[in-house]
Amino acid sequence: MKEDFLHYIWQYQYFDKTSLQTDAGELITVLRPGYRNADAGPDFLNARLQLGEVEWNGAVEIHLRASDWHRHGHQTDAKYDQVVLHVVYTADQDVRRTNGSLIPVLALAPRISPDMLKRYRQLVEQAAPVTLPCAPFLAMVPDIIRTMMVERALLERVEQKACLLETLHQTLENDWEATTYHALAAAFGFQKNTEPFARLAKALPLQVLRRHRHDRHQVEALIFGQAGFLAETEDTREDEYINGLRQEHEFLRHKYQLPTALPKHEWNFLRLRPANFPPVRLAQLAALLHARPALFDALLSAGSRATLEQFFQAPVSEYWRQHYQPGKPGKVPALGRASVQLLVTNVVVPLRVAYAHSVGQPGLVESAVALLDQLPAESNQLLESYTQVGFRHRTAADSQGLLALGRGYCQPRRCLHCAIGSCILQKNTTSS
Repeated sequence: MKEDFLHYIWQYQYFDKTSLQTDAGELITVLRPGYRNADAGPDFLNARLQLGEVEWNGAVEIHLRASDWHRHGHQTDAKYDQVVLHVVYTADQDVRRTNGSLIPVLALAPRISPDMLKRYRQLVEQAAPVTLPCAPFLAMVPDIIRTMMVERALLERVEQKACLLETLHQTLENDWEATTYHALAAAFGFQKNTEPFARLAKALPLQVLRRHRHDRHQVEALIFGQAGFLAETEDTREDEYINGLRQEHEFLRHKYQLPTALPKHEWNFLRLRPANFPPVRLAQLAALLHARPALFDALLSAGSRATLEQFFQAPVSEYWRQHYQPGKPGKVPALGRASVQLLVTNVVVPLRVAYAHSVGQPGLVESAVALLDQLPAESNQLLESYTQVGFRHRTAADSQGLLALGRGYCQPRRCLHCAIGSCILQKNTTSS
């Protein structure tokens, strides 16, 4: 058992309160359990309790064992002098405030429903790699609760991504166009190369690219040069196109005093299909920056999936249609629809939500998330485990919600914070 289970039990009062009394026999009436404290100090603040004939307003501290009070050093911490009740699973020791006064203790072990405790242990104590710990109990969970929890997880996931973009926006002096550039650059890494793409954006300021956006050759020279792909090799020694990019990059690098290019070894090729090789993605990013003069405005105003797909379909130069890497020929496909959908999911939607927060228009959040309903569902092993037990999975909104549910709740066993887990624990459980 973990301490957060007792937090849950106390917060929602899911225990038998018949003849409730302290370990010393003093009657307890819970008038208000208090509010969960996320900062240092006691677990619940502003609790209102009646102990015997006296009403108390103060804090409640929760431990598995009463002796944890001393183990955590609370007996010498004045922040805990406001505790009026020590709630524990097992009362194995008296505890006192810094002035020596005794703190009343309530032991919950005999008051928690055995069925609830059993289900809790089945949920959170299963050994890995169980993907969905609540699977054996899902039949007792109404569909509406499943749906609401997936939607809640989806909004949390989108808000988390938006929060990262808001922080990025602040570091870029509140420039939405620069924020969009950095976000798109990182997203073109498609997980395997997200970090080097993000570093590339820092090594190649947008204001430099803006000055040369009209010239595809110069845009490619800046991007491939700063990415570290223009050094002379045996494959490129006789390659006129790459040699031309190298010369252009050298001139522009000195002109703008650009930082040192990324080392080529930082780019990941392992277990990637050629269509996902970094040079291919760099060429696609270069084509987009060359063809689309106003990234942010276009992504903010696009009203449909078709418009967004058209936005991202910027044709690459002839050389990069025929080369997977500098000096290595091969026919290269255009940016695929699945890749575009990932860019919409990971950039466009959170970018719109971040902007909605900045201008105080919550209605834009709903319309941004609604874009995900226009995209088809994603497919991977984690999502398959949810569809097998009956979760709806029709659109990208469902996919993102299920991914958030799995990674944010199921895998870390945060069942107590999940509406589905809470429903399972409460079934056939009553509190007096």
